[in-house]
Amino acid sequence: MFNVVELSIAFCISTVTTLLVTPLIKKLAFKLNAVDKPDGNRKMHSDARASMGGLAIFMGAAAGFLYLQPYEAHMNAIILGAIIMIITGMIDDIYSIKPLYKLAGQIAAAVVVVSSGLIIEKLTIPFMGTVYIDHFGIILTILWIVAASNVINFIDGLDGLAAGVSGIGLISMLIMGIMDARLIVVSLCVILIGSCVGFLYHNFYPAKIFMGDTGALFLGYSIAIISMLGLFKNVAFFSFIIPIIVIAIPVFDTILAIFRRILNRQSVATADRKHIHYQLLAMGYSHRSAVLIIYAFSAFFGSMAIIFNSTRLLNSLVIFFFIILAIQLISELAGITSEKRQPLLNSLKKLSYWTKIQK
Repeated sequence: MFNVVELSIAFCISTVTTLLVTPLIKKLAFKLNAVDKPDGNRKMHSDARASMGGLAIFMGAAAGFLYLQPYEAHMNAIILGAIIMIITGMIDDIYSIKPLYKLAGQIAAAVVVVSSGLIIEKLTIPFMGTVYIDHFGIILTILWIVAASNVINFIDGLDGLAAGVSGIGLISMLIMGIMDARLIVVSLCVILIGSCVGFLYHNFYPAKIFMGDTGALFLGYSIAIISMLGLFKNVAFFSFIIPIIVIAIPVFDTILAIFRRILNRQSVATADRKHIHYQLLAMGYSHRSAVLIIYAFSAFFGSMAIIFNSTRLLNSLVIFFFIILAIQLISELAGITSEKRQPLLNSLKKLSYWTKIQK
């Protein structure tokens, strides 16, 4: 069913196109003043860097898409929604528009998708089975697309972080797409992974260019769409939570940020240095190490999602327990919890001390 040669060629086309186009986008970004300037507080770089690198990711994906030309009944709407996301991101990268205007663009892209008939129609809930949600599915679909677009944007704080986490999530979806024999999911994942790889060459620490909102919104939107084309249509238990597990790190980070800002009586859109990646830096990890740690956790969650997708209810409960433990561990590593509430790290320290004594 899968033509490995064709998929491999598409991957190479996406990777090479993004790799070659990114330096040109960098020059264009400076001409359009789409630059990320240091602010002495939240930004990690000391000089102005080109933003809007997501346009290169989009162009690489488009090149791979034109080669493969995968068929899907809702594809015209999906492409139009992606273009709306790209334009919204570019406008924000150049002019720094108000969050409300940016949200309007995201909702517009989601509405285009929904109007085509691509809607989350059912959720599979433990002990209840498949629940059809009828008209609520329209609202849920819009919320899912907007939410996924924003969680990638929230985690885009360190060089190579958003592109890497997105790539790892897409690899997880690719594996599940292969297991479930979903050609459209496999095709879209392959070209998007290629784009992320090509962009990471320029974006990994020290980054020469940032993806900006252009890339974060596009990748988040793409992940949301692919999950709707594949994962939400799986009828296994817990399938409703699989797409969330795939991008668990940015989802968890976003939820924490929202609660933190509400408690501090700040706007949800207010930027701060309390995200997981900043906390890791504050604990003494290097820029590169902090990114690799989050990569590792993202790979773990992606692996759990793959197992989740093909296991029985009892095994799912066990896996869910390990996922909770992983979330607790990264919370402790990032210093989000107080020292008195770090049972996992304290246990590891005691185990390490006991091992040294035994030696």
